[in-house]
Amino acid sequence: MPSERSGRIALAPTDAPDWLADAIRAGGATIVDLADAEALVWARPNDPAGLTATLADHPELAWVQLPYAGVEPYREVLDADRLWTCGKGVYAEPVAELALTLLLAGLRGGVRYARVHRWSDQYGTSLFDHRVTIVGGGGIAEVLVGLLAPFRTEVTVVRRHPQAMDGVARVVGPDQLHDVLPGADGVVLALPVVDETVGLIRATELALMERHAWLVNVARGVHVVTADLVDALRSERIGGAGLDVTDPEPLPDAHPLWTIPNCIVTPHIGNTREMAKPLLSARITENVRRWLAGEPLLGPVDPTLGY
Repeated sequence: MPSERSGRIALAPTDAPDWLADAIRAGGATIVDLADAEALVWARPNDPAGLTATLADHPELAWVQLPYAGVEPYREVLDADRLWTCGKGVYAEPVAELALTLLLAGLRGGVRYARVHRWSDQYGTSLFDHRVTIVGGGGIAEVLVGLLAPFRTEVTVVRRHPQAMDGVARVVGPDQLHDVLPGADGVVLALPVVDETVGLIRATELALMERHAWLVNVARGVHVVTADLVDALRSERIGGAGLDVTDPEPLPDAHPLWTIPNCIVTPHIGNTREMAKPLLSARITENVRRWLAGEPLLGPVDPTLGY
């Protein structure tokens, strides 16, 4: 790749919001038609057919910026012919914030208390000096570890490539997941979707968790086998679940997860649209600046790994 580029970047599809265009210009680039562009900012979070057609018509595009952190809709489109980046890490702070919110609401009994209409028995577990296992070692995990620090929490992280992390007592590989579920007061899922992480949490894993422990999922619904989770919640095999993502999603109105007393569901709002605008704008502006300067881009996607 050349160390400097001309700064001709396309924004597509044509109904992309104006704030994305402003972000591109703020990075120093000029927005041009696809036929004249060297790079592309793709605005739709779930339109692989549209992007496939665009790249087929314009194979000269050397860099594609995707809008969201999760790239699973585009996994079949990724190739080694160009650079790919996404919103990886951009939304880590609000998503980690929600993970902590769900964990505290569950452990301290907020979910149960909110659903009764009388003065009830005492219930709850303090997070202070307790243990949390985070499955996933990316940006969300890094932020969440910092948020947990004031609680003096002993944190274990499960990640594909184990390596030391600041504030983390232990980092293990996926083959040790079963070793770090027992003893954890909270288990937080914050990992990407790849073949081996679909159905990662099943009846077997839920049976290894403590009876008071809460499962929090801020990643993707398919990490958890929903039927097994419903069974574990109804039997109170685990303390409960805080779910910002579900399988299926959106969760149907009559689904039992809505009314099980030890479960709380939020409608995939770890990062809302209003939160996304300034965060994604800043990422695109910085990546455009880096593209023009020939510097490494933020949020790179590895086509081989699929994230």
